[in-house]
Amino acid sequence: MPEATDPTRASNALLAAENVYYLEQGASLLERLTDGLYTRHPPIAMSPVGGHLRHCLEFYECFLDGLPLSRVDYDARIRDPAVETDRGRALAMLRRLAARLAEAVDAAQDRPLWVAMDRGAGEQGEAAWSRSTVKRELQFLRSHTVHHYALISAVVQLLGLEVPADFGVAPATLEHRRLLAETAASR
Repeated sequence: MPEATDPTRASNALLAAENVYYLEQGASLLERLTDGLYTRHPPIAMSPVGGHLRHCLEFYECFLDGLPLSRVDYDARIRDPAVETDRGRALAMLRRLAARLAEAVDAAQDRPLWVAMDRGAGEQGEAAWSRSTVKRELQFLRSHTVHHYALISAVVQLLGLEVPADFGVAPATLEHRRLLAETAASR
C-alpha cells in the first residue's frame, strides 16, 4: 500500500516554493537595476526600491530566525540601512533567504507558532503574541512581498524602466487574468 502523504507538508512546500520564486523574482529585478536606481527616490514615491526590499527581506529573516523557537517576532527586524543602499548586499540576502526557506519550512512542517507584529502601545509581554502556523505565515509572507513588489514596480516604472507583467501582481489576480483570457479566446 502506498504511503499516505501529509497534505499540510505538501502545501507548506508549495508555499515555500512560491515564496522562493518571489525572492528570486526580486533578485532578477535587482540584477537589471543600477546601484543608483536601487537607491533613487522618485518625488512621488514613498520609498526607493531599496527601502521596500529591505522591509520584505527582514520579514523573511524574522520568520526564519523565529522558527526554531516557534516564536516569530516581526517587530524585531534589524532595519539594516546597508540592505537599503547596497544592491549587492540586498542580492546576497535575497539568495541566502531563498536557500534557507525551503529547508527550514520542510523541517518545521506546520507546527503552531506564536507571532508578534505591529505592537500597539498597550500590547506588552505575552499579550502581544498571537497563535499562527507555519502555513499561515508563509501565506502572509507571500502576500506581503507581492504587495511591496507592486510598490517597487511603480517606483521602477517612475524611474523609466519596464518590469515584468507579473511583478507585484497577486497569484489570485494572475489566475483571474488567465481565466479571462481563456474565456475571451474561446468565444
